[in-house]
Parts: sequence; structure tokens; C-alpha cells
Amino acid sequence: MSIPVTGSHAASSHATGTLAADAVGSLVQSVDWIAIAPAAIPAAVALVVLVADLFLPKEKKALLGWVTIAGLALAGLALGPLRAGHRKTFCLTTDAGDCSYAADHFTVVIQLLVIGGALLTALLSMHDMEKYPAGEYWFLLLSSAAGAALLPASRDLATLVVALEVTTLPAFALVGIKRGDRLSSEAALKFFLSSVAATAVTLLGVSFVYAATGTLHLASIADGLGDVQPQLATLAKVGAVLTLVGFAFKLAAAPFHFWVPDTYVGAPLPIAAYLSVVGKAAGFSGLILITVIAFEPYADVWGPVVAVLAALTMTVGNVAALRQRAGFAHSAVRLLAWSSIGQAGYLLVPIAAAAYSDDPEHQIGTTVAYALMYAAVNLGAFAVAALVARTAPANRLTDYRGLYASRPLTALALAFFLLCLAGLPPGVIGLFAKVAVFSSIVGTGPAWLAVVMAVNVVIALVYYLRWTALLFAKPAAEQAVDAGAAEGSGTVSGAVAGAVAVGVPATRVPAPLTAAIALTAVAGIVLSGVPQLVLRYASGALL
Repeated sequence: MSIPVTGSHAASSHATGTLAADAVGSLVQSVDWIAIAPAAIPAAVALVVLVADLFLPKEKKALLGWVTIAGLALAGLALGPLRAGHRKTFCLTTDAGDCSYAADHFTVVIQLLVIGGALLTALLSMHDMEKYPAGEYWFLLLSSAAGAALLPASRDLATLVVALEVTTLPAFALVGIKRGDRLSSEAALKFFLSSVAATAVTLLGVSFVYAATGTLHLASIADGLGDVQPQLATLAKVGAVLTLVGFAFKLAAAPFHFWVPDTYVGAPLPIAAYLSVVGKAAGFSGLILITVIAFEPYADVWGPVVAVLAALTMTVGNVAALRQRAGFAHSAVRLLAWSSIGQAGYLLVPIAAAAYSDDPEHQIGTTVAYALMYAAVNLGAFAVAALVARTAPANRLTDYRGLYASRPLTALALAFFLLCLAGLPPGVIGLFAKVAVFSSIVGTGPAWLAVVMAVNVVIALVYYLRWTALLFAKPAAEQAVDAGAAEGSGTVSGAVAGAVAVGVPATRVPAPLTAAIALTAVAGIVLSGVPQLVLRYASGALL
């Protein structure tokens, strides 16, 4: 039985329905698919790869790698329409200024670094995929890249933490993907445990900040911390420090760096390269967002903390790298791991300077410029290490002795990458990037940090130049020939064996690996010739 609605009841019902429809309409937002494309495309391709792996026969699995490379290239092209840097989406209906995703200039530059790093990692991986399950490998790599691309665009703490975990969780599995390898399993376990501890500390800090401000959006947090209630001030400051400590774990900043050397050595070499560049880029972008935007009112709290972390990180990394010597057959990958920790210290310096600057957005541009230089040349160094590992799986520093005699172009490329990292000509971009970082702290931040950086740059010169000189030294086999000739007939057999070893032709280099070395070398040369391509970020406000 239906009851007809008449008169004022009908009008009231109509008005209520209209109000309800307006309320529902205000909650429905259109998604800016162009803005989120650089993060969405790798995620979509990851699902395609995972499903395709179920149907492709074993001999066709190589196609998954090319699909991954094509997907990452497409994600890179999707950055083109975002160059203006003024797109936002997932905004609050009550306040259009509070958005969870922003594609500004900072986001676009970091996404370019992330996608480029992931693409080069895929090229490094192509030649050695018979050792790993292809579907899982490419799915995990694309998933991690999607999280890393989302992180610099995150503008609230919830999205920031989720993006950080999406970046990190697949990386655990990638580190331990060498099934049956004890070192790989141990590396994955150390990485997992340290990351879980970091996540717990970060979430505790985020909860404290939310309790004090009542919001998770970064810009609103800054407003809330500027006018926080007196009884909640201590809680807010503790929350800010805990959040910073959590990110310090993720960044491998000293004293939270202990997992890095073993993880890099135990992981597949392309994944070690990925962690050293893309993992760091994601972590640093998150640290920049929470310090410069969310915790700006507490610059007096996080500024000294980041300055101390920078000094400790660069010192621990460079001193430990200095101990890796060819005479003791130390691992080249372990040296690169310690080097990456030292470089992380340099990247922290402009962030610390931002706390003391009246214009912190300009300071973080220096970190971005340095990160772009570091990404190109460090990936190149790992690419050469992957090439050497084809004939010397232990990848010891002694395996690089006389590399110029057998592979002159490869040796020259590695020498160029090492000189860029050291900041010496012809690695002009490395020199200019270090000068930009040094300038960011001089006259702005604490003078003692500038002194510590100068000392560490000198320390780093020693091990970078020592490795460079090793490339052009006389090969060990030739030394054996010379020694046999000098000692006479007693060592003739050893001399002959050495002579035979010298004559062994170099193995053929796979095309993707050659492309990775060539691309990074060209990038380093171009940046050294036209350093303003990245150094312009050091003088501009990206956020």
C-alpha cells in the first residue's frame, strides 16, 4: 500500500532529496589521470606482467622484460604534459587547498629520476634473467617503481607512508630473489627487519603529529604546528623527531646504516643499483616534504638533527669505504655501498641548510640537483660492475686491475664515473654539484658542517682515485709473466699460464648492458658539458 505525498510534505521531500543529491555530488571528485599517470602506468603494467606470466611459455618469458621497459618508457613520456607543474588531485571538498597528490616541479623532477633509474635497472637485469623467476621479478620492480613515483607527489602523511611502503616492500623480495643463496636471504632479512623498525617509528611519530594538529595534510600540519596548544607542544615535537628518525632508517643515514653493505652485496647487482639510486630518491623526497613543508615551524628542532645526521653519515660512509683496499680483495660492490652512504651525507647537507634559510625551497633544489648527478654516474658504476661480474662473480677490487688492457672503453667509462663521484675533472658535473652543496651551507647553516664536508671530500678522493688508478695498472697476469721472466726457469710454467690468461678474449657484452653503460656515460658527459641542465634547480624553488 502506497501513501501519496501531497502539499508541504511533497515540497519537503523534494528539498531533502535535492540537498542529499548536492551533498553526494560534492563528495564525488574527478581524478586527474594525466597528473597521476607517471605513477599509475608502472602499477598497471605490473598487473599486466603478472597476468601474462601465467600464460607465457618459458621460452617467451624474455618478452616480460621488454614489456617492463616499454611501460617505464611510457611512464617517462607521461611526464611531458606535467612540465608546467601546476596540477593537483584528490583534494578535500571542504578545502580545495588540501590535496593528497600534487604534480609540481619537484614531483616531476623526482619522478624523472625514479623512472629513469628503474628503466636503467631493467636494462641491467635483462642479461641475467635466467637465474630469477621473470614474472615475479618484473612485477616487483614495477610495483616498487610505482610507489617511488607516487612518493614525491604525496601531500599528506598517510599517502606518504603508504607510498614509502609500496616502494620498500617489493624491494625486500627483490633482494632475496636469489633462491637458495644464503647471502641473498640474509640480506633480505636484514633489510626487512630494519625497514619494519623504521616503519614502526615513523607511524608512531605520525600518530603524535596527528594528535597534536588534527590533520594529515602537510600544509595544514604546518599551520597547526604554528599554533599548537601548549599542552600538546611536547607531543608534537616528539612526533616530528620520531618521523625524522623513521626516514633516517629508510635513507640509511648513520647510525641507522648497518643494513646497507650486506644488503647490497647479497642482492642481485641490478637491485643493489636500484636501491642506491631510486630507493634513496624516494626517501629523500619524503624527508624534504615533511621537513620543508609539514615541519617548517619546527625548523629549530629538525635542523640540528639533520645536520648531525649529515655529518655522521658522510664520515661513516667515507671512512668505511677508505678501508676497502684491493690488496685485501675487498668487494667492489661493498665499496659502492659505503660510497652511497657517504654520498647520502652530502645530500642531507642542503636539507639541513634549509632549516637556517629564509627561503628553504631554494635550498632543497640543491639536493635535487646533486641527486640527479649522483643517480646518473652511480648507476653507470653499477653497470660496469655488472659487466665485470660476468667473468668475475666475486666482483673484487682486484678483478678491476688492468681493465683498460682488456676493455678500454669500459675502463674509461668507469674512471669517468668515479671522477664524477669524487668531484674531479673531467667529471665537471660532480665538481659543480659538490660546490653547490658546499655553497648551500656556507653562510647559511652551521659552519662546522661545512668543515666536516670539506674533510670528507678529501677522504673520498683517496678511495675513488685508488680504484681509478687500479683500472690502468698492469694486469695481474702480465705481472706474473714479468715475475716469471725475472726469476728464471723456476717459474716458467707460471709465466706461461699468465701469458695465456692475458690472451683470453673478452666475452661478448649483452646489448641491454651495453646500452645501460652507454646511456649513463652519455648522461654524465652531457651534464659535464652543460651542467646548468641540473644546476638550475639549485637556484630555483621547486616546491
